[in-house]
Amino acid sequence: MPAQIRPLTPELQKNANELLHEVPERIESDLEAFKTWISQQPHLTPRTDDQFLIAFLRGCKYSLERAKSKLDQYYTLRTKYPEIFNVTDVDGGKFREIHKTGTIIYLPTPLHDNGPRIGLWRMGLSPADKYTILEVMQVAQAMQEIALIEDDYANVNGIVFIMDMKGATVGHLLQMTPALAKKMTVYSEEALPLRPKAQHFVNTISGFEPIFNMFKPMMSKKIQARLFVHGDKMDLLTKQVPLKYLPKEYGGENGSADEIVADWEKKFDQYRDYFKENANYKTVESLRPGKPIDFDGLFGIEGSFRKLNVD
Repeated sequence: MPAQIRPLTPELQKNANELLHEVPERIESDLEAFKTWISQQPHLTPRTDDQFLIAFLRGCKYSLERAKSKLDQYYTLRTKYPEIFNVTDVDGGKFREIHKTGTIIYLPTPLHDNGPRIGLWRMGLSPADKYTILEVMQVAQAMQEIALIEDDYANVNGIVFIMDMKGATVGHLLQMTPALAKKMTVYSEEALPLRPKAQHFVNTISGFEPIFNMFKPMMSKKIQARLFVHGDKMDLLTKQVPLKYLPKEYGGENGSADEIVADWEKKFDQYRDYFKENANYKTVESLRPGKPIDFDGLFGIEGSFRKLNVD
């Protein structure tokens, strides 16, 4: 049976071939090898549809060993820390309320029209005395998961993320504990198949620097080299992300926040059942071949994350 995946545009297919080592004629057999390995893992119950799995192959540049490791860690961390990483309800709690603030949006046109997807987090729009960072992260995780399934630009070319701290307070920063920072960093680098191409910080506030300096050493050198702190100098940001690729609220041409939020409201409605099904996909550590994972050792404040051993 042929692989059930969306065809890429000619430009994206060229990028996938050249940058990710994708060989279209081999996709079916690559997915088959991945699924065979999954079927042999007693502890792992993941989604196995082709469009989901190819995101892991593309995110790992078709290294099957790396894709196995990422998929395992993706579900391991979601099972252990569901309140951070595993969204199962896109209607309850404050989820829609936070989304409607426009705090986190993905812009409709990718960078340079055919490059990475652009994400924007406007921290000050969700007051720290009203919403916790975990509640905001639930919205971010759900959007990231939808991008993993349906955004070919994000899957092939990666994501450029902009954090605009205008209106943010020390209260926002204090919610970012070292333990949470470590979990988020590990999930982003070791579990999520979407590749971060750059992260820009603008309108940074007093107190940002110590938090940034806490986060940075937890990241790989490659990711550290892709972090850019611009202070209040928007012109430094627009040298790398030209103004036309920012939304209308910034004087750009890349959609308006209200329209983007309305589009994503419909998307969350469409994905309602998909997220409910997330409760069924997990790892069971007692069934893991070999030694069980010592999470306290991995994620204690002093502990450092050691890569999982994956056959």
